[in-house]
Amino acid sequence: MSSVPEIDRQAFDPVNAEGSEWQSFARVIDLWNGKLHCYVGLYLLLFIWLFAFSGLMLNHHWKFEDFWSKRKVSTTVEAFHPPPDGSDLEKAKDLMRQLHIAGEVELGEAPPAAGRLDFQVTTPRLIYALHADLVKGVVTLQRTEVNVWGIVHILHTYSGVRRDNPHLQRTWAGIRIWSFCMDALALGLIFLVLSSYIMWWGLKQHRFWGLIALFGGYLACGFFVVGLARLYP
Repeated sequence: MSSVPEIDRQAFDPVNAEGSEWQSFARVIDLWNGKLHCYVGLYLLLFIWLFAFSGLMLNHHWKFEDFWSKRKVSTTVEAFHPPPDGSDLEKAKDLMRQLHIAGEVELGEAPPAAGRLDFQVTTPRLIYALHADLVKGVVTLQRTEVNVWGIVHILHTYSGVRRDNPHLQRTWAGIRIWSFCMDALALGLIFLVLSSYIMWWGLKQHRFWGLIALFGGYLACGFFVVGLARLYP
């Protein structure tokens, strides 16, 4: 007498099937979350180190990174062809082209005197101060060069815009690329934190200590963001 095969009732159980699909989906999410966390972290590694180290420099002002006292300054007088009529920014760019200078242009907040154009051009390594006489076609060019510690300092603090000068706009491709990288770094750090929450929550045996660490971080951050403002209004 042939035996009747046993029916796998779980295969026909819609509740169990739904649970199985959810578990499969959760495993896929966990797998990709771990992979993205790893690769995004590797991509952002040097950026994070750069800002961490430069933050220490700004916080402590060690002697070895005193770049401003070691800067190299030179002043020259150059002749140029008067730029065509246009805005001050267009005139500044034309003058930069003639002098073979590239960088972020910063015009003064007040309009220049008639026949004059004073502005600054900044890169992470070089800072130019230009004082041009548009009538005589002569410009006094002060060139300041900083060392590698100055470059690190400037990269940490410079964004191409300033709150006290709303008319200042990013005009140099280099600062636009750097600003885009900083936006990507900020979004990447947000992703790393969120993905860390997901990985931590999957470790059931460590949830208690994770909650303690999370709560401690919230308290410390809240103290500086809210507490200090209330203590010292």
